[in-house]
Order: sequence, then structure tokens, then C-alpha cells
Amino acid sequence: MIRVIATFGYVGYLKPAPGTWGTAAALPVGYLLHALGGFPALAVATALAFVAGTWATERLTRDAQNKDPSEIVIDEVVGMWIALWPLSAGLWLGGADPWVFPWPGWVGGFVLFRLFDIWKPGPVGWADRQPGAMGVMLDDVIAGLAAAVIVTVAAGVAHGVMGV
Repeated sequence: MIRVIATFGYVGYLKPAPGTWGTAAALPVGYLLHALGGFPALAVATALAFVAGTWATERLTRDAQNKDPSEIVIDEVVGMWIALWPLSAGLWLGGADPWVFPWPGWVGGFVLFRLFDIWKPGPVGWADRQPGAMGVMLDDVIAGLAAAVIVTVAAGVAHGVMGV
């Protein structure tokens, strides 16, 4: 069970770029969570994945030399779901059909999250340098939050200023 959680159902073993595979796998699951339960379902699942992912990562890496092996992708799943929060929340609060999930929001979230997760600017890099499972998870949480902020601003510009 520990390996299933940490690798998000063994997606983390896909090569090359398991982090990108984990992020990509998070998209349809995040969409399904949103469609079935709106933003509350996505938010609760994100919190549960964070807790379970921290536990599984701690257990999996306890005696390992590498404390952040590439097959652990539950952190990418959590970060990607956080990047989807503005899209999900906006649609849910706006009363949109739950199966609507427009591509600019999730594509922007995906690209921005991967950019911040790979580049590791400022607080993302700081979190990545923290020891243990919390460091593994936290850098992706912060990368997801950064992506979510930019997605929110972009949506505000597109839907407010530009009237799209």
C-alpha cells in the first residue's frame, strides 16, 4: 500500500520523466473528483493525498540513501491538484455544469506547475532542501500554490479585463 500511494498507482515507474507522468495522471483524476463532487471533493482529496503521501514517503524513504526518489510522484499529484483549485472553485462557485473543465485553466495549471516544480524558484527551492518527507511534499505544494495564483490572475484578466 505504501508504494501504491507514493507512486500514485505505480505511475511513478513510467519513464522518462516520472514527475511529468505523475502530474499528467493527476489531471484526469482531478477532473473526475471535480465532476463528481465539485471543488470540495478536490480540496478534500488534495488534503488526504498530502497526508497519505507524507506518510507513505516517510515510510518508503526511511532507510533509503535517496530521500526523494523519482518514482515518488504523490507530491506532484498534490501540487497539480492545488494548481487546479482556482479552476475548480470558480466553476463550482459559479454553478457551472460539473463536467465542464475548460482547457485553458488546466493546461495553464499543468504548464505552470511543472515549470515551478522543475525550476524551483525561491520558496519552492527552499522547501525542496528541507529534510524528510515534508520537504519532498512541500516543494510541490508551494509550486502548486504559485501556479494557482498565476492561473487566478490570468482568469481574472481573461474574464474581467478582456471580457472573455
